[in-house]
Amino acid sequence: MRTLLLLLLFCHVSSPVLHSMEYTITASSGIPNIPEIMATVQVDELMLCYCDTNKRMEVKEIAKSFFTENPEQLELYRQRCFHSLPNTFKDLTNNLMRLYNQSGGVHVLQMVGGCEWDDETEEVNIFAQYGYDGEDLLELDPYSFTWIALTPEAVIAKPMMEADPFLRGHSNRTLTQSCPEWLKKSVEDLKEILLRTDLPSVSLLQKSPSSPVSCLTTGFYPHGASLFWSKDGEELHEGVDQGEILPNHDGTFQMSVDLNLSSVTPEDWTRYDCVFQLPGVMEDIITELEKDRIRTNWVSLEVKPSNMTVLVTAAVVVPALILIGAAGFIVYEKKKAISPPSSASDNDVELPEQLNPQT
Repeated sequence: MRTLLLLLLFCHVSSPVLHSMEYTITASSGIPNIPEIMATVQVDELMLCYCDTNKRMEVKEIAKSFFTENPEQLELYRQRCFHSLPNTFKDLTNNLMRLYNQSGGVHVLQMVGGCEWDDETEEVNIFAQYGYDGEDLLELDPYSFTWIALTPEAVIAKPMMEADPFLRGHSNRTLTQSCPEWLKKSVEDLKEILLRTDLPSVSLLQKSPSSPVSCLTTGFYPHGASLFWSKDGEELHEGVDQGEILPNHDGTFQMSVDLNLSSVTPEDWTRYDCVFQLPGVMEDIITELEKDRIRTNWVSLEVKPSNMTVLVTAAVVVPALILIGAAGFIVYEKKKAISPPSSASDNDVELPEQLNPQT
């Protein structure tokens, strides 16, 4: 019966690929030693380039050939980041501060916008959302091209934001015309990278005998993977803690899911499996819950770091976020916030160093 349930559970049907291009712009005030405006461009969750108001432009290694063949696109990003975005987002931040009677302190305005393209149906959808000081602010209605206030406090900001010429031009021109055009071109030019499939390594981790067992998968691509615990071939929804999909420094991703075993007898451990599924891959990676597979801190004080690639955060780096968090703000939840990449000799945008899971 268990084998039958597993076969039924793990059968897949191939599906079209939904590609995305995403622009993220973060404006901040009151945070020393970081640029006032930072921006990234991502395709299918992979960063292509980063820029900021310190006149810094970084191109991701995977995108260098793309921008070499399309220098006009890189120049467009440069002009926007160095010239048009600073004034626009500084003005928007200052106007919001005046609107909410804020005279100083740390404030963050973030925009996440872009488009999605179904490579089978050719359907294109656009999206855009603003957040301010960790709270949702406005979301674009892609059909009427009007802005929807997401909180009662955002209602008073809506007329001011709608009157801004940049917002009108961005939603009507960039999202509906430029974004789909460059998304399709990016997917075509980068298809060897974007359409590849990388399977992950899987580790079972446990901090102490009473801690949950964490199933960590790292090094997989593309982004849209599934990871869950099953019992007797059926997915568990209780006693599990699902983690988010996080980026690795090499363009792959990682994810973990915890299983609480406090009410499970040792005899029943063999009934549990960690299951990883990846779009386009017919066979799942199934890791049985066995004591010998678990890497712990309480058995050995030294854990080899071979497969332990847990990131500090899903964002591109953290001095700004630490300060924002200290001020009591939550990073804009819908998408990941950004901050300057560390310097690299190859002009690559680096993500945070890996965190040793035994800490």
